[in-house]
Amino acid sequence: MKTLLAALVSATLAACGVETATTAATSAEIKRREMDQAKKTLEQVKQKVDQATQQVMERAAQAEERARE
Repeated sequence: MKTLLAALVSATLAACGVETATTAATSAEIKRREMDQAKKTLEQVKQKVDQATQQVMERAAQAEERARE
């Protein structure tokens, strides 16, 4: 009887460990995906800033050119 009880307790504790490990792995995967998405968003923002900067530079050059005329 004691052996059966010990086996049952061991199995229950092992199941808790597996559940905890699974939850941790799932959480890590979610965080990884969030980081990937954040990196993509950051890259898109950088591209938009670069485009806006380029447009400002072009407009400034055009304005300077018109001022010379």
